[in-house]
Amino acid sequence: MSHDPTVNAGDIARLAGVGRAAVSNWRRRHDDFPDPVGGTANQPLFSLRQVESWLRRYGKSYQVSLGDRVWQRMKAAGDLRLGELVAAAGALLTRRRGEAGPPSTGRDGAAGAGAEVLPAGQHGDPPAGPELEPELAGLVTEFAERHGALTAYEFLCERYFEAHSRQLAVTRDEVAALMARLAAPAGATVLDPACGVGTLLLAPGAGAVLGQDLNETSAAITRARLLLRGVEADVAAGDSMRHDGFTGRRADAVLCDPPFNERAWGYEELTGDPRWEYGLPPRGEPELAWVQHCLAHVRPGGMVAILMPPAAASRKAGRRIRANLLRAGALRAVVALQGSDLWLLRRPTAGERPPSDVLIMNAGSDLSAVEPAWRAYLDDRADHTVRIIDLLADEVDMTPARHQRRDDLGRAFAEARDRFLAATAVPPDLKVLDQPLDQPVTTLGDLIKEGLVTASQAPPKMTADGGDVPVLTSDDLANGTGPTGLTTQQQGLVVIRPGDVVASYSAVRVMTDGGAALGPHLTLYRVDARRLDPDFLAGYLRAAGGRATTGSSRFDVRRTRLPRLPLKEQRAYGEAFRQLAVLEDALRETSSLGQTLIRLGLDGLTDGHLHPQP
Repeated sequence: MSHDPTVNAGDIARLAGVGRAAVSNWRRRHDDFPDPVGGTANQPLFSLRQVESWLRRYGKSYQVSLGDRVWQRMKAAGDLRLGELVAAAGALLTRRRGEAGPPSTGRDGAAGAGAEVLPAGQHGDPPAGPELEPELAGLVTEFAERHGALTAYEFLCERYFEAHSRQLAVTRDEVAALMARLAAPAGATVLDPACGVGTLLLAPGAGAVLGQDLNETSAAITRARLLLRGVEADVAAGDSMRHDGFTGRRADAVLCDPPFNERAWGYEELTGDPRWEYGLPPRGEPELAWVQHCLAHVRPGGMVAILMPPAAASRKAGRRIRANLLRAGALRAVVALQGSDLWLLRRPTAGERPPSDVLIMNAGSDLSAVEPAWRAYLDDRADHTVRIIDLLADEVDMTPARHQRRDDLGRAFAEARDRFLAATAVPPDLKVLDQPLDQPVTTLGDLIKEGLVTASQAPPKMTADGGDVPVLTSDDLANGTGPTGLTTQQQGLVVIRPGDVVASYSAVRVMTDGGAALGPHLTLYRVDARRLDPDFLAGYLRAAGGRATTGSSRFDVRRTRLPRLPLKEQRAYGEAFRQLAVLEDALRETSSLGQTLIRLGLDGLTDGHLHPQP
C-alpha cells in the first residue's frame, strides 16, 4: 500500500503499553517527537514508522503486533474505505478456507484456520468492495496463518467497530444473547432481516442462518464472520422492505434490531403488500412494518424477538395494529430494557386459542430477570401479566411503566420509604484549626519508587464486553456498584484484592471485595499495609483529582502530594476519609431512592392505593 500507516495517540499508548497521558507528556517534553501528519488538532495522526523510530531511539518498550500492522495498513487508506477493506479481507479468508480442505477446530471449539466454507445459499457472495492490494493481502494471510482465520478476522472487525462506533448500530452482546435464548432453539434456522454486522446471528447456536442488510459492506462482513465459524450462511444485500431477499421462505426464529424512525421505508410502494396481515403500517410507524415483516418470515409456532423504540408501545397511530396483534395471540411480551423495548411475538398456528394475557415488565438494566419471567409466563405463573381484554378496552398502551403491578405499589412505597430513611450517614467530626499544619510531604511517585505502593493497569487490548471473568468497569467505580463487566482469561489480567485502591479520572475507591479483574481505563494502587493506610492514600487521591478537574492544566496523578505521617496518624486520617466516602455513597443512594419514592407516592395518591395519614 502506498500510504504510510498512521496512528493516533490511543494507538501509540496501546503499542507502548502506557496511558494516553504518557503520550501527551512525550509530545510536550520532547521537541523531536514526530509531528502530526494528518487528522485534526484534537485527533492528530502520526506516522507509524516515525513513532517506531522515536520509541526505539529513546529505548521505550513497544510492541507492534502483526494484527496492529494489518490494521494500520488498512487505516492508511482512509476512513471511507475501511469497511470495504475489512469486507474484502473477510472474502479473502473465506476463499482461502474453502481451498484449505477439511475443517479443524481451534482452542475455543470454533472452526480453525483450515475449516471449509459451507454453501452460501442462493445469494452467493455479497459485493465486498475492491480486492486487497497484494502487500496487504499478504499481511492478512500471514496474520490468519499465525493466529487462525477466525481470530484474525474478529480482531479486524473489532477494530473497525471501535473506529466507526458512531456510524455502526451494533446490538449489545448481552442483549443479543438474551434474544437468542428466548426465541431461537439450538439448531434452528434463524433469520435477521436487518443484520448489520451480524451480532444477532452470531448469538444463537443456529443450524443455519439467513441475513439481509441494506449496506452491502455490512452484509459482506456478516457473511464472512458466519462462514469463518463454520455456520451455513445465506446473506443478502438490499432493502428488506422493498427488495425482500427471502420472499416465501420461513425460518424457525427471527431476531431483529431494525433501524428506528426510518420514515422512508417504502410506505407508498408497499400499500398492498401481503406481509401486512395485521394492518397497513402508518407512514410514521416503520417499526410496525418490521414486526410484520418478521412474522411473515417465521413458521407457525415460531418466535420473533425484535427490539423496538419505547414509543411504539403507545403511539396512537399504531393502536389498531397492536390491537390486532394481541387479538390474534401474536404479541406475547413487551419488556422495557435500557434504551429500547424487547417485543416477543409468536406466529399463531391454525386453530390454536390465543392467550388471555400478555407479559409486560420493566427490566431496565437487570437482564437476568427477563428469562425467568418469560418462562413463568409460558407456564401460566407469571407475576407481570396484563389481561388483553383490559388493553383492548383502553388505548392499547403497552408501556411497561404504565402497567406496574398496582397491588405491589403500596408495599413498594413503604419499602422505598424505609430504605430512604435508613440510607443516612454521619460526616466525620473534624477539628477546625486556626493555621494549617506544617507537615513533611511526599508524592505518590516517591511512594512508588520506595516500594510502599505498586501501580497496575489492565492489559492494553482488554475488553469488558464478554467472557466468564467478572470485571470492575469505570462505570462500576463511579456508581459504587459491584463488577458488571465480563472478559476472558488472558495474560496480564490484574485481579483486585480487598484493600486495593482503584482509581479513574473521576472516582477513587478502596475495595472491600476481591476476585474481579481490573477494567480498562482504571489504575490499581496496592499499598504495603505495614507502612501505608489505603484509606489515607485514597483520600488524598480523591482530593487531588477533584482539584484537577476544576483546573486547566493536565493532571499527573504521580505528583499527588500527601504528608509523611506515622501509620497510626495515617489511620486516623484514613477513617475520616472513609466516613466521607460512605457519606458520598449514602447521598447517591438517597438521591436515587428519593426519585423512586416521589414517583411511587404520586402514582399511589392519584390511583387510590395511598392515602394521607390523618
